[in-house]
Amino acid sequence: MTDIVEHHRLFIGGAWVEPSGSDTIEIVSPVTEQVVGRVPHATPADVDKAVAVAREAFDHGPWPRMTLAERIEVVTRIKDALAARHQELAELVTLQNGSPMLFSVRGQALSAVGVFGVALAAAAGFAEEDERQGTGGPVLVRREPVGVVAAITPWNVPQLTIAGKLAPALLAGCTIILKPSPETPLDALWLADLCAEAGVPDGVLSVLPADRETGAHLVSHPGIDKVAFTGSVGAGKAIMAAAAAHLTRVSLELGGKSAAILLDDADLAVAIPAIVGGTCAANSGQACVALTRVLVPAARYDEVAAVLTAAFAKLKVGDPADPTTVVGPMVTKKQQERNLDYIRIGQEEGAKLLTGGGVPKDLSRGWYVEPTLFGDVTNDMQIAREEIFGPVVCLIRYEDEEEAVTIANDSEFGLSGAVFGADSERATAVARRVRTGTITVNGFRLDLAAPFGGYKNSGIGREFGPEGLAGYFEYKSINLPAPTQA
Repeated sequence: MTDIVEHHRLFIGGAWVEPSGSDTIEIVSPVTEQVVGRVPHATPADVDKAVAVAREAFDHGPWPRMTLAERIEVVTRIKDALAARHQELAELVTLQNGSPMLFSVRGQALSAVGVFGVALAAAAGFAEEDERQGTGGPVLVRREPVGVVAAITPWNVPQLTIAGKLAPALLAGCTIILKPSPETPLDALWLADLCAEAGVPDGVLSVLPADRETGAHLVSHPGIDKVAFTGSVGAGKAIMAAAAAHLTRVSLELGGKSAAILLDDADLAVAIPAIVGGTCAANSGQACVALTRVLVPAARYDEVAAVLTAAFAKLKVGDPADPTTVVGPMVTKKQQERNLDYIRIGQEEGAKLLTGGGVPKDLSRGWYVEPTLFGDVTNDMQIAREEIFGPVVCLIRYEDEEEAVTIANDSEFGLSGAVFGADSERATAVARRVRTGTITVNGFRLDLAAPFGGYKNSGIGREFGPEGLAGYFEYKSINLPAPTQA
């Protein structure tokens, strides 16, 4: 794709309509630093219109009143269309945020297909109501859609995070207002057309590209029943505070500073590729689940440092459209500067720069950062405590297993992690002790069939699988008449 992708209208309730304002959002390629897209900037007035349409569709429209089987048919068509057009979607995502093409295909487009598939499987076995025996008689427990959902998604994995909200919300019978990141709105508007073609009724879906000001109006709107958000901790806290005014339900998938624990018997042939895949190769390090703290036994520190340094130094950095590229650019100039600032801070704190540490010399254009590995890091350093969101990784020594668990848990985050060891039972026992929402033994994996979310500042609630679907329902108990005695 080389031409500028332009949209002149907003998608509100299934129709392309003129925006209320005249401002536009320009999408700039992180590779060429040139404008590659342009879309309308939604205003609070557009939010009000979208909420009114969604409210009407939920309160009086057909979607929540269809059978679950009927909604499954529509959502299946969305999944199938995504699968058929996944290469087109991957190219659009790479155009916007610079994800390496291999990751855009697998981690962006096909992962979104996978989330829809898992949600559909959960819905197929879902009971909208069941009768149970209560203490005073029979009780009918119903699961009813939560209502109008505001879904706010980030720029790093836009389609994966959209799918984690849209698929279960649609299956539950909710109506949805999607606000994609202003850095990456093109794929969300592309998806809007796909959903309409699949048969999503009028009023059910709106897509409003906008900045935080318009987003703040959306999440504080009294017509919203639930906010589903993926993004930064600061934004998540602001959303939770705004939602409190109306007791709006929230689910928040926030940041991470995840630990990979190498036990003393870890096989580096297994651990090193997984750590590379869970850091620099995971969307160029721009992933909330990235294994950015690598905890190494002191006795094996030099060995691990040498092997991981060599692995990082060999990674190909460059044009994300090249299928051999592993690390692409940061999504914006600001994000590149953020990474470089943290690299400077790490050196000032006394960490040892083992490889990387700057902008690749052969890439003068584009917002690139070299894969960077710090050694001699202590867990109290800023680079070990704050989420950098780029290809920057810390090596931290520990003396024994107890200290490794303590360091892993000494974080305000708790989203992901990994444990590596030759004895898988021992490694699994260590994994049980780490306070994190997802952790992998001898690998790095985000399993779309399992609940995903975090402890502590990493969020509230879970996405994916049956647990993700359950988050879009309210529970109603209907106390039935007690049987009369014969």
